[in-house]
Amino acid sequence: MNTLIALAIAPCGVGEELSEYVADVVKVIRESGLPNKTTSMFTEIEGEYDKVMEVVKKATFVLAEKGIRTEVVIKMDIRPGFTDMMNKKLDRLEEHLK
Repeated sequence: MNTLIALAIAPCGVGEELSEYVADVVKVIRESGLPNKTTSMFTEIEGEYDKVMEVVKKATFVLAEKGIRTEVVIKMDIRPGFTDMMNKKLDRLEEHLK
């Protein structure tokens, strides 16, 4: 079933600047081949539920396997019969804003 998630994975206790660690996480997500988009606060990933969750696990363990305490925030939209929600949701919003 198609799933769209907003995901934030961040290390805890490594200092103030996290971009180096977040880059390691985003690399795993981008290498997955699933549609994704990174903003300043979250990365969105879309695809079949099991594939998306596999990427979440791999991305989370990038930090955890280095012994870094890892915080994960996930918001999911599972909407049967819909695809490309990452873009189409925004298209519908823009239509209402005209």
